[in-house]
Amino acid sequence: MFTHKNELLLTPIEYLKGVGPLKGDMLRKELSIYTFGDMLHFYPFRYMDRSSFIKIKNIPEESTFVQIIGRITYSELIGTGRSKRLVANFKDETGTIELVWFQGIYWLEKMIANGGDFLVYGKATRFNGYWNITHPELEKIEGNAMEQFPLYQPVYSSTEKLRSKSLSGKFYVKLVQQLFLLLSEKNVVEILPLPILSHFQLMPKYMAIKNIHFPENSQQLTQAIYRLKFEELFIHQIGICKLKLNHQFIKGYVFTTVGDLFHTFFKQFLPFELTEDQKKVLREIRNDTQTGKQMNRLLQGDVGSGKTIVAVLCMLIALDNGFQTCLMAPTEILAWQHFEGISQLLKELPIQVAYLSGKTKAKQKRLLLEQLLNGEIHILIGTHSLIEDSVIFQNLGLSIIDEQHRFGVEQRSKLWKKNTLPPHILVMTATPIPRTLAMTSYGDLDVSVIAHLPPGRKPITTIHRSEIHRAKVMDFIRHELDLGRQAYIVYPLIEESEKLDFENLQAGYEQVKQFFPSHLYHIAMVHGKQTSADRESNMNSFVKGNAHIMVATTVIEVGVNVPNASVMLIESAERFGLSQLHQLRGRVGRGADQSYCILLTSEQLTLNGKERMHTMITESSGFAIAEKDLELRGPGEIDGTRQSGAADLKIADIIKDVALMETTRNAAIQLLQQDENLFKSENENLKLFLLSRKDKEVWSRIS
Repeated sequence: MFTHKNELLLTPIEYLKGVGPLKGDMLRKELSIYTFGDMLHFYPFRYMDRSSFIKIKNIPEESTFVQIIGRITYSELIGTGRSKRLVANFKDETGTIELVWFQGIYWLEKMIANGGDFLVYGKATRFNGYWNITHPELEKIEGNAMEQFPLYQPVYSSTEKLRSKSLSGKFYVKLVQQLFLLLSEKNVVEILPLPILSHFQLMPKYMAIKNIHFPENSQQLTQAIYRLKFEELFIHQIGICKLKLNHQFIKGYVFTTVGDLFHTFFKQFLPFELTEDQKKVLREIRNDTQTGKQMNRLLQGDVGSGKTIVAVLCMLIALDNGFQTCLMAPTEILAWQHFEGISQLLKELPIQVAYLSGKTKAKQKRLLLEQLLNGEIHILIGTHSLIEDSVIFQNLGLSIIDEQHRFGVEQRSKLWKKNTLPPHILVMTATPIPRTLAMTSYGDLDVSVIAHLPPGRKPITTIHRSEIHRAKVMDFIRHELDLGRQAYIVYPLIEESEKLDFENLQAGYEQVKQFFPSHLYHIAMVHGKQTSADRESNMNSFVKGNAHIMVATTVIEVGVNVPNASVMLIESAERFGLSQLHQLRGRVGRGADQSYCILLTSEQLTLNGKERMHTMITESSGFAIAEKDLELRGPGEIDGTRQSGAADLKIADIIKDVALMETTRNAAIQLLQQDENLFKSENENLKLFLLSRKDKEVWSRIS
């Protein structure tokens, strides 16, 4: 948090009147609120608008979210175990509606035990002809409701633990009100430069903070939200743009030649003609490696789009210029498949390809490290073992990282130190990145895209079936196996408990065995609780064709390449996000046979679930699916979002606010063009704020 001139905001939260040590500890643990400043920047997620209450009889048939004032007349606990729920009758003078809760039912039961008047907020739906609201928000009304609630009552996120300790939303409102009694304009430092504030007609920071918590009217609230979103996105974009500017000053090796190795392979051994997308990416990489600056490029392409052959051709350019190359993959099986595939492609050329992993035996590893240091090994492929200090190259010029989001930033950065100048970096991902995420989480990288699949690949037929068709689905899989093919059956991780996850998978495995008896079919099982040795052994059994079926969790989402597998059955498909479903689907369709992806779901699907299944059936483009997934689930749940990325945003939404994000990006670029190191006095507070953040190394050269 920015600390310049705002010492009051550094005060530990327990010193706020009404908090104290016990409640302060709860706020720290449950909401990460440590200081007055943290409380100030913990924004409401919605507001109770006193003018928008509705009567039960007036709830529209196509209802979304409603606010109702009424009385709870009856409540009871129904069911046992995981189906246990709290049900209450809620009525106003026009009708009755049923309220249902499945979580937090014990403290709620105490809250409503004596009935009384409440304000209810939630999504009203009809079930068997009657209105009900599942998991509504509940606020007890004491005295006169119109006097109790201001025009716009802030509603803050809370947790079951906080509510059970009487730290309700209403109590939190009182705490924020108490904080504003201590606060004045001088305590809230204006970070944005005056020219930015003036040009975009932004509300002053203090007024924005005050109106985001306690808006005077709808216009003030709108202006406050816009101002705070603008600042959040602007700060994010200026950090990204500065990172990219800094990178322009990092020197890199110059690849001047496209020589004999490249030309020989291209003319004699290239297994297929390159697509226009692949040629375009090669030109972009070729241009990067001739500038004298280090390449820092992200190559994204759908499953099966041909990223690996582009990587091989880039390796050959590096070798033609006297440099070694390496390829790092997140799992041993993926690294080994890269090693086998690339070795096969280059077997007719005078190139030494080696493999290194944590399982490489000591004697073999010593020899490998000697050969790497003296230059006998040209291409090294492996897992994170490549970044160990003992792995020393003679002249590393290009590092390729596959499925880069599976590695931490620190792990990836260690490859930079493997030569006097940092090698060129090419990171590849088969997880298509939506445009909005590309502008945020990956905005510091140059991005190349292979948008189209090579010609000749048969499209995967995607089918949605409900649980009642399970027997027919298994019959279809049996037919494919009897034709000599293989199948995946994938189960979701649906519980927070590893033990329960394992039990769900084990139950599924036993069910599969009933359909496919062991004397006729070999079934391999792969999951996260196995030792790495057992997991690798079972995976290899399937890869080599010894197992007919692989029953697995999502550990097989990335990296398993089995051309003979023609069926992907995804159990409880409604529990997966779209991008994950698409990644799993990409495990099949790699051979000559027609392949199928079967989405097996429960009978009852939400509208969101139905939309996801429809998208998977009708859409094959990973990029279109990624955009839809981002729209339906939000950025924080998409694989590949970086630690400093869009998930840090508190108020802005990278889907809904994409136009504002582009505005702030242009403003950030313009400011850095005029004052790259923020030396101007008008930019002093902005510079100090950026230096106070966790990404301060980006700005360290201007301190």
